[in-house]
Amino acid sequence: MNENKFLTDYFDECAKFISDKDIIQSCRDAKTMILKTRESGGKLMFAGNGASASIANHASLDFTKQAKIKSINFNESALITAFSNDFGYENWIQKAIEFYGDDKDTLILISSSGQSSNVINAAKYAICNGINVITFSGFDSNNPLSMSGDINFWLDSKAYNIIEGIHQIWLLSICDLIIGKKEYSVS
Repeated sequence: MNENKFLTDYFDECAKFISDKDIIQSCRDAKTMILKTRESGGKLMFAGNGASASIANHASLDFTKQAKIKSINFNESALITAFSNDFGYENWIQKAIEFYGDDKDTLILISSSGQSSNVINAAKYAICNGINVITFSGFDSNNPLSMSGDINFWLDSKAYNIIEGIHQIWLLSICDLIIGKKEYSVS
């Protein structure tokens, strides 16, 4: 394997997704939706599985601490295991939204494949109950999650690490867009 070519191709692929013109507009639309959520007294709710849960966790923290937008994520092990045990794994995020969500809120769902039934069920529930939904997915363009939100970020890739890395960049760029700068104090 030619490592230089591998890395050059890898970084070129990432750069292509970051500078996409449609994504720039989607980021601006997400900013508007998130600010309306804050203005109405709502909160952001984040969810995902595996690495997407970690991305949700990080984004929730930054939106709360840096952008001053109340945010929660559903990555607490007792919540996940209790709700999965009682309502089925495919319904645990939906049930968390039932308990914690309000119609003033915005739900941000992250799934690399866009095929995770628990994430898709959460999107359907939220939309039916007047909760805004922003989705982040990859793999196939017609994956169920990519067609489930009010705003849908989709990456034309099947490479998990590229998808997850770009999802993180997109989410945190929206946070920084709301703040209005790239560099700021962590206080």
